[in-house]
This record gives sequence, structure tokens and C-alpha cells, in this order.
Amino acid sequence: MQPYVICHMMSSLDGHALTDGWDRAFKKSAGDLYETLAQTFEFDAWICGRVTMQEIAHDDGYPKGLAKGAIPRTDHFVERKADTYAISIDPHGKVGWKKNEALGSHVVEVLTEGVSDDYLAHLQSVGVSYLFAGKTEIDLQHVVDVLSRELGCKRLIVEGGPHVSGSFVNAGLVDEVSVLILPLVDGRGEHPASFEVTPDAWKQPAHLKLSSAEVQEGGAVWLRYTKA
Repeated sequence: MQPYVICHMMSSLDGHALTDGWDRAFKKSAGDLYETLAQTFEFDAWICGRVTMQEIAHDDGYPKGLAKGAIPRTDHFVERKADTYAISIDPHGKVGWKKNEALGSHVVEVLTEGVSDDYLAHLQSVGVSYLFAGKTEIDLQHVVDVLSRELGCKRLIVEGGPHVSGSFVNAGLVDEVSVLILPLVDGRGEHPASFEVTPDAWKQPAHLKLSSAEVQEGGAVWLRYTKA
């Protein structure tokens, strides 16, 4: 069965997604509120892109020269019974994990076949699971199918960044969109929107219907949408 996919985002009133400096304008920790709401979804796995995962991993690179030869481009699962999984969308294999857990969840790297043997050897050395989702580009439908079939995931939450969230929506894989809108205007025009895809990948608008709207402490509004 296809997993239920939730895209959970945080946004300023003008639709920006990068949160640096927002806590100074918002009376309480925006990140804490965002994560508290995320936990209500009772998910099996949470999904983020490379940039976010590098921050979580405190990435300072990974050792080179570990591979003693070619490593097969086959999926490698270290843990199949974890309570939750941290899914890292990392096409070129750049996140320098120091251990196989992120925020209490077992790490699964989502890669293309163009990654280096050294990177795969590094992942194996620290006990990180990985799967391949394409030769040069990530096939998100394949990712969802593998997480369901191999790890038994039934509920996935996509937590960004904007390009990962936009790609899931653009691929028609999202069952529910959850957006925490904070009572602040960002105003930095160069900052990305909550959902981004490249112009050549854009398919069509994703039409949604409002399922709930809740005012949160501090004046934020939590909006939830399902497919129209």
C-alpha cells in the first residue's frame, strides 16, 4: 500500500521558507512549535534534503580512501525495525554522517548511482543505510515505494527544504500539506518560497482543499490541506 505522505512546512506571511532570524520576530521558538506540530502526525519516517541534513549531521566532510574497490550500486539496509527513519535526499552523496542516527532516527541516504565508492564505504563504516533512486536524478516515486516495501513505512513526513517539498508536491505524491504560517513578514526577496521546483520540472498547480485552520499561541496559524 502507498504510504500516506505529509508535507510539513513553516512559512512567513509572504511565503518565504528560510527561518534564520525569525525567532527574534516571533515571541516563542518557531522551531519548537513547528516540531511539536510535526509530532502529531505519528510518522514512520521524516524526509529532508541535503542542506538540512548537513546541518543536523554537523557535517565537516567524510574521510576519503576508504573504498578498496568498486562497490555495487545495490540498496543497503542496516536497520529494518527502527521506530523512525531519517531519510536524507542526497543525490551526489555529500552529507558527512558521523553516526547512523539523526535526532533519534536511523539514517537512510537516498542516492543516485553516480556517488563515489568512497562515500558508500564511509556510509557502511558508520552503519548508515542507503538506497539508490536513479542513475543521475532522484525518482521520488521509487523512494516512496522502497520505503514502504523494504522498511514497512506507512506515514512519511516531508520537512524540506523548499526544493524537496516542492518536488514531492510536483510529483503528485503528497496526500496532505501542513503549513505553519508565522505572524511576520520576511521581505528578503532572494529567499526561496516554501515550495520550489525548477522551471523545466514544473508540471501544473497542485489544487488543495482546506481541512483545518488553527490559531496557535503567539499568533501563528496552522493550516492543513488535503488533495482537492
